[in-house]
Amino acid sequence: MDPNRYEVNLSILFTELDVLDRPAAAKAAGFDAVEFWWPFPEAVPADRDVDRFVQAVEDAGVALVGLNFFAGDMPAGDRGVLSNPDRAGEFADNVDVVVGIGERLGCRAFNALYGNRIDGVDPAAQDEVATQSLVRASKAVSRIDGAVLVEPVSGMPAYPLKTAADAIAVIDRVRAAGGEDNLRLLFDIYHLVVNGDDPDAALDAHARSIGHVQIADAPGRNEPGTGEIDFDRFFAKLDAAGYTGHIGLEYKPSGASADSFTWIKR
Repeated sequence: MDPNRYEVNLSILFTELDVLDRPAAAKAAGFDAVEFWWPFPEAVPADRDVDRFVQAVEDAGVALVGLNFFAGDMPAGDRGVLSNPDRAGEFADNVDVVVGIGERLGCRAFNALYGNRIDGVDPAAQDEVATQSLVRASKAVSRIDGAVLVEPVSGMPAYPLKTAADAIAVIDRVRAAGGEDNLRLLFDIYHLVVNGDDPDAALDAHARSIGHVQIADAPGRNEPGTGEIDFDRFFAKLDAAGYTGHIGLEYKPSGASADSFTWIKR
């Protein structure tokens, strides 16, 4: 695997630093590209806050290659708002902000976390709201030749997308409802392994649908080499499947962030 394909998720690495200082830290650690979860507490931040974020990425000299849509209060357990009938409006308002940042920074991959199931709300009603939200997002990011990523997630029992096949079913449903042909699978091997999905079978079945790849070792979600995943084998399979995009490092460093990259040199 070409080391230049690795990029750092700055919402889980370098968290000892202020958000605006992290792009420069990633550059100092040898990376030319980064990704973020939604870096603001609200769906529609003030223009000056967006400007400061864009400036921090530009000043660091790194490329932004992945950005999440607003997903609610992640530390409190939210994993997206786009399927919540009471909050889908926040997602709709967020879409234009995301596209604006993507246009300014050249980012073209946008992760849309689906949202947890809500007690007392019919899952079918949530899925209908989600479909409408994702159609809207796919049309908006198509204006800048972007892709909407749909991700299976672990660690949150109420999150309904657990396997690659679950995400692909959503993508197919959104396309059938009028979405653009720019919805892709976010293949995070950590989440798939923890959820009991077979990453080899998922790669074989869905390689052409993959829009982005993220990694962490399992079961601890730390850097490669700290768990049970055979990354040499995984990277070889990725190459054989024809994936040529970035590999997002979305792991919790077992020590200082800057010390967690020695596995790359190995």
